[in-house]
Amino acid sequence: MGSTRLIEALAFAAAFCLPSPAFSAEIDLPRTIVWTAYNTGSSGYNQAVAIGSALKNAYGVNLRVLPGKNDVSRLSPLRQGKAQFSATGSDSIYAQEAIYTFGTRKWGPQPIRLLLHNVADGCAVSFAVAADAGVETLADLKGKRVARVRGAPALNKAAESLMAFAGLTWDDVDVVEVGGAASSIDAIISNDLDAAISATFSTFMVKMEASPRGLYHPPSPHGDAAGWERINQTVPWYFPHHCQQGAAVPDGGYEGVGTAYPILISTAREPAELVYSVTKAMYVHYDEYKDGAPGANGWMWDRQQIETVFLPFHDGAIDYYREAGLWTEAAEANHRQNLARQHVIQDAWSVYIENAPDDDDAFNQGWMAARAEALRAKGHAPVFETW
Repeated sequence: MGSTRLIEALAFAAAFCLPSPAFSAEIDLPRTIVWTAYNTGSSGYNQAVAIGSALKNAYGVNLRVLPGKNDVSRLSPLRQGKAQFSATGSDSIYAQEAIYTFGTRKWGPQPIRLLLHNVADGCAVSFAVAADAGVETLADLKGKRVARVRGAPALNKAAESLMAFAGLTWDDVDVVEVGGAASSIDAIISNDLDAAISATFSTFMVKMEASPRGLYHPPSPHGDAAGWERINQTVPWYFPHHCQQGAAVPDGGYEGVGTAYPILISTAREPAELVYSVTKAMYVHYDEYKDGAPGANGWMWDRQQIETVFLPFHDGAIDYYREAGLWTEAAEANHRQNLARQHVIQDAWSVYIENAPDDDDAFNQGWMAARAEALRAKGHAPVFETW
């Protein structure tokens, strides 16, 4: 690290140690803020509640957390202006990309903007498998009953990526449709399912571990290059992560999959002043909420990876990072590339929708082709071409 970056890092660390009242005059929050999050009892929901408690104590803010059992129910309030923020997951990327549910006539590309994200000690993507199901490796999922959550492409793509590690697809398992993450765990406990995607630090895992069927997390060995290539062909932003936190995680951890969860987002429509204040408050009051819920410590600065994220930042968040001396040239270049990608998708949608076919299947097929063509023409990889 160069001397300038070292000074910046030390200055930021020093700021972290100051009592929160030293910053309160610069953080201007409304009396009520509305977030959406995963369902009640999920790690994302519990973290939002812990953050809300810290903001209440510091500023008298009422942070209302709206639980959503699937991607659409979490992002609809954001789209409609009924919520300013969402502590969500990969669905934020799918909404930007206008794919799966968000590539239909009812949705289209959303102007998603990033504030910060959480990379926890546990694994935000892991198969929760009944310990009595006879599964030791991901390959052992073949023929097992695996959950597919209605209206939740992010969760289903996560499951698909972990199956791909072992060379499996949905055709190799017994697919069981469920209504949400919570209901999938209940279905495992009641022996209607064998496996479902979850986060190891979710409170649902405690419930499952305590059930008669027990809990097991099959690993994704980091030395399996071919397996990881298949994961990243399915979900490019997943990375090898040593999972060390959560129910049924063995002593010493295991080799699993890392991704940011929750991801705190807003849209480009939210005022920069509000986003600046929320971003700054998340860092200033980190010590007050980091132990308030499992996985909440993952919001810390040194896990942000602002130079490699797949979403553009909100101007208000950038204002704070610049003020704190944390915004780098590489972060700016990555942000501009992400913003340009988003504009390409939005422009392609505007052109396509004008003469799009009335038939839903034809609409979806046409959009897949138009989106991929537009991204390639501007030098961006489509990543997702069919869904």
